[in-house]
Amino acid sequence: MQKLISYLSAIALTLWVGGLWATGYLAVPVLFQTQPDRQLAGLLAGEIFHMMAYVGLVCGGILLLGERLYKQDSASKTRLYLIVAMLILGLVIQFGISPVMADLKVQAHPLDVMSSPFADHFKMLHGVSSILYLIESVLGMILVVKAYVLAVPAHSSV
Repeated sequence: MQKLISYLSAIALTLWVGGLWATGYLAVPVLFQTQPDRQLAGLLAGEIFHMMAYVGLVCGGILLLGERLYKQDSASKTRLYLIVAMLILGLVIQFGISPVMADLKVQAHPLDVMSSPFADHFKMLHGVSSILYLIESVLGMILVVKAYVLAVPAHSSV
């Protein structure tokens, strides 16, 4: 059972952190560069981020389970804090900031939110969300490095 949890944890970490980076720094920027309708691009990007948030919650849960059940080494506490911090950031974005941004879009209708009186508030929330997402992504990268460094034996010569 311990091996299964270890394998699932490795897959979950790869999916979560890879998904964060691929979504936020590859797919969504390409979407905005290639889609002439910025409102449609924003809608699609929001859906991608929404789906990725749920992937993160599931993957984070798997990682927490693995850390709590089977990892009792000194580095486990650091990994646990990183996972919890990433989950909290994801939850704040998904259930705190994103619903407010969606509500602003509804209130702005039929205008694009960026052409409405709500534009400044939307931009501020978008900026906060982007910063939190960047922090979550960097924490994920640190988590991947820690997992890799622990998994690969150090070599004395190169």
